[in-house]
Amino acid sequence: MFESIDMAPPDAILGLTEAFCNDLNPDKINLSVGVYQDAHGRTPILACVKEAEKRILHQEQTKAYKPIQGSADYAVVVQALLLGPDHEIIANRRAVTAHTPGGTGALRVAADYLKKMHSKVTVWLSEPTWPNHPGIFQATGLPIKTYPYFDGATNGLAFDAMLAALRRVRAGDVVVLHGGCHNPTGIDPSPDQWERIAEVLAERKAVPLVDFAYQGFATGFRDDAAGLLRLCRPGCELFVCSSFSKNFGLYNERVGALTVIAGSTESAQKVLSQVKACIRANYSNPPAHGAAIVTTVLNDPGLRRQWEDEVKQMRDRINRMRKLFVETLTRKGVKADMSFITRQHGMFSFSGLTQSQVQTLRDEHSIYIVGTGRINVAGMTEANMDRLCQAIAAVVNS
Repeated sequence: MFESIDMAPPDAILGLTEAFCNDLNPDKINLSVGVYQDAHGRTPILACVKEAEKRILHQEQTKAYKPIQGSADYAVVVQALLLGPDHEIIANRRAVTAHTPGGTGALRVAADYLKKMHSKVTVWLSEPTWPNHPGIFQATGLPIKTYPYFDGATNGLAFDAMLAALRRVRAGDVVVLHGGCHNPTGIDPSPDQWERIAEVLAERKAVPLVDFAYQGFATGFRDDAAGLLRLCRPGCELFVCSSFSKNFGLYNERVGALTVIAGSTESAQKVLSQVKACIRANYSNPPAHGAAIVTTVLNDPGLRRQWEDEVKQMRDRINRMRKLFVETLTRKGVKADMSFITRQHGMFSFSGLTQSQVQTLRDEHSIYIVGTGRINVAGMTEANMDRLCQAIAAVVNS
């Protein structure tokens, strides 16, 4: 059975991390994988998380299975964070939430549900998008198409072309939107642009699927939800795939959620029953620990304030690195205007580096960047900035 199997190609991002780990250069720099790092190059455990874990360890009395969709308390805090606790969707019980293994798990459960119950839909992805998006939806057999997103001439949003493409979406098709901190470009629509996107999708009777992995990393929790909230119109239907990997630092706990918003309470419950059937045939029920951390922190006013402050510290550090990166590139003699990087949001930036330049940086300087030129700004530190920008200047100017 196995003798004729070929090796699968390495993952475009995680494969780079493997190569980075095998690199013997003590000054190597990894700007590929999407993991937050502090000023010392470490991925920290938040203080609020450590305190929550102490309480959980002291109070827990069982390791019994969770329900298929996870705990009800977790669903409540997830919906309140996404929509605000007083939103009419919550009051009218139009939303249902399943705890999933990370945001990736939420996307896969959504894809399984769509294939099972709405197999004729096409899934629309931004061009570019997170490299794992196509694979997740194609793995279930769903067809995908793309809509323009990045304007290379302006290093901004190709908004007119994006709207023109969305006006061609069929009724019932699913349009994947990044809720904020677009991965890989770092470019987000303005509130007014979000409003126009919402209008077009409502006119076309398309169903948004919001991939919301970075809430709090752009400008703040409520501001970052502006796009999602504009999509949440009376009677709307949409999916939200959210994650606590970044804003809680719970990467290896795999804490995510699939929230489905329906037109009525009855419809929401029907969808949840089918989502549970998809989960049961996949991983059966979710892990408990990470969700318990999130629930504990968000339900405790003191821990909640501490968490919001810690997220702000991460957000502020990323923005400082963006500014320092642009300033240092200029000081090293890069003539191109790189100021657009300071206007982007979140951990990622489309740097404008070509694939050949990225390869040279890896081969000659042990600097690891995704082939598209996407860089993880959170991987930059004051200590490695000078070497990083010197290498980029040498490659770009040559």
